[in-house]
Amino acid sequence: MTDMTPDQVDHDDHDHKPRGVMRWLLTTNHKDIGSMYLIFSFSMFLLGGAMALVIRAELFQPGLQLVEPNFFNQMTTVHGLIMVFGAVMPAFTGLANWMVPLMIGAPDMALPRMNNWSFWILPFAFLMLIMSLFMEGGGPNFGWTFYAPLSTTYSPDSTALFVFAIHIMGISSIMGAINVIVTIMNLRAPGMTYMKMPLFVWTWFITAFLLIAVMPVLAGAVTMVLTDKYFATSFFDAAGGGDPVMFQHIFWFFGHPEVYIMILPSFGIISAIVPAFSRKKLFGYASMVYATASIAGLSFVVWAHHMFTTGMPVFAELFFMYCTMLISVPTGVKVFNWVATMWRGSLTFETPMLFALAFIVLFTIGGFSGLMLAITPADFQYHDTYFVVAHFHYVLVTGAIFSIMAAAYYWLPKWTGHMYDNKLASWHFWCSLISVNILFFPMHFLGLAGMPRRIPDYALQFADINAIVSVGAFLFGFSQLIFLVLVVKCARGGEPAPAKPWEGAEGLEWEIPSPAPYHTFSTPPKID
Repeated sequence: MTDMTPDQVDHDDHDHKPRGVMRWLLTTNHKDIGSMYLIFSFSMFLLGGAMALVIRAELFQPGLQLVEPNFFNQMTTVHGLIMVFGAVMPAFTGLANWMVPLMIGAPDMALPRMNNWSFWILPFAFLMLIMSLFMEGGGPNFGWTFYAPLSTTYSPDSTALFVFAIHIMGISSIMGAINVIVTIMNLRAPGMTYMKMPLFVWTWFITAFLLIAVMPVLAGAVTMVLTDKYFATSFFDAAGGGDPVMFQHIFWFFGHPEVYIMILPSFGIISAIVPAFSRKKLFGYASMVYATASIAGLSFVVWAHHMFTTGMPVFAELFFMYCTMLISVPTGVKVFNWVATMWRGSLTFETPMLFALAFIVLFTIGGFSGLMLAITPADFQYHDTYFVVAHFHYVLVTGAIFSIMAAAYYWLPKWTGHMYDNKLASWHFWCSLISVNILFFPMHFLGLAGMPRRIPDYALQFADINAIVSVGAFLFGFSQLIFLVLVVKCARGGEPAPAKPWEGAEGLEWEIPSPAPYHTFSTPPKID
């Protein structure tokens, strides 16, 4: 596939690189920055998970047991914000930093100093968000969607910290996205045309454009919240000529493409893993690229399906219902292509493939419940119930998080130079798979029976299912500690990994040694 010279492959680590703490503070190396993103993301995942366990501990039985209702609302809000902006998005950015240059034969990201800056502002943003919980009046308590007037008229004083933290996260995302676009457009190896790029690169390329399009919309929304609360404007206050429903239009115009920002890179990961462990080429590569672009385009015309109960005209409800159903078509194309790739392949079931298969099945369940929510009259019943919670957790936990786990298991030998403990990996997969379904599947029934979300107490008839869900939550949360042990153990040592640990894997990243040297591709490889 490639013509590579020895200096590209065996680039020594004798090049100047700072040691100790300064290496990490000042690094402009894409691998170091990718590793920092991934470590930060996992620590935020554990913190956000701990908040979810507070929520589930309170909901284990009816009545108010452990926490005050106001603190319960703070937990639901900060859990959502941390998981979306602190766990899922930085994990994908970390994977992009590590893998995109290796996959396209680039020596590094195109804008390395901006890359360093885009990471290091993130810990400060989350420090601010978490510190807000200790302020008088508590932290943000209005849900991660911060609807006005909850976030303007009725919010605590810490709202200013929340707004500033969101701005910094947005700046980080935009800088990361610019870097990905510039890198992919300018640093591809000679001969690597756009239609020869791996699908992970394609999905991130499209995701980066989505980020640049919608992050300024979020910045506008939080700025209007800030001025409504502190500077007597009335964007969302009907008494001053504003409109609280306008907030929802602005927020969801950001929020729905954001959902695809958190799932498109997953499609790229699964499109790398399924062919590798099926020992076949990906079925329908071009259709996968076009499907990804279609999803990105359609994501801008479905935002109001979150708002069917706000009293839109019937024409608008029909428009958004049909558009939402339409977006399931390119998503379905992807699922069919993965299944077709596996058809008559020589399948083996290593841990990355197990997570990929779990992703395909469980993400599809999330897709089906999304179709149910797309039907306007049905949505009137499901809206703001636990059915919605079940739906988006199937998409974002068994979807985004499982794909990130699959990616970690797939590329960990390349990152560390060691093979991980297969027994621990199996324990992690099976414990996660079983517990995540105990956690989220019964929520569908709670929602269909009418249990509202974001409420710390509930009617007696929901008690048994809530107890089961809470047990599932604790099992799933503690299962992730197995992953932590596995990664630490793998980083410290183990069986040395070959350059290509998976027989069916293809791509430039498998042509460099494991662990990947500090500098790669000083001379670009040539793609045949």
